[in-house]
Amino acid sequence: MSDVIISAPVRTSLSDAALDQLFRQARTHNGWLPKPVPTALLRQVYELATLGPTSANTTPARYVFLTTPQAKERLRPALAPGNVDKTMAAPVTVIIAWDTEFHEKLPKLFPHADARSWFAGKPALIEETAFRNSSLQGAYFIIAARALGLDCGPMSGFDPAKLNAEFFPDGKWKSNFLCNLGYGDATKLFPRNPRLSFDEACQVL
Repeated sequence: MSDVIISAPVRTSLSDAALDQLFRQARTHNGWLPKPVPTALLRQVYELATLGPTSANTTPARYVFLTTPQAKERLRPALAPGNVDKTMAAPVTVIIAWDTEFHEKLPKLFPHADARSWFAGKPALIEETAFRNSSLQGAYFIIAARALGLDCGPMSGFDPAKLNAEFFPDGKWKSNFLCNLGYGDATKLFPRNPRLSFDEACQVL
């Protein structure tokens, strides 16, 4: 019997239209159209974003979707003044947080090694790993949202202590950053700020 050779799929670049939607034409939105975002679409964004890589598949990010005026009002006291109006107007605000007990899920998420023991009783390593990887997951979340036709307004202008006290009083989850989500109002965009060139920001060794 001859061996069956399974070839990997040939990967090609995404279309210009897709790259425009994800990066070149995508913007950080400050104004929002009054169009709701269904929960089913939020679920799709999460399920797509969760496929992005994290170290040892730790996947420490946790998400709280604020979709009602009542939920947004709980967030208001923690927001920097410049972030209040756009957050109240956004159809959804996502608290992207990290789980201080993420390692308790590792027997399920990384079953081929005792990965839980790598973190148990090591709070500094837990925080370093969870913050870095939840930041990665937050970036995947933004790209997934854009890929599914949503606009994003990520921001860090808030008081973490106030937010954590309101939403995570048991201390198990901690906030990383916020992301407004919906359908952006292009008339309220600011001009795009410059970016560093390849030669300014990169080294090839």
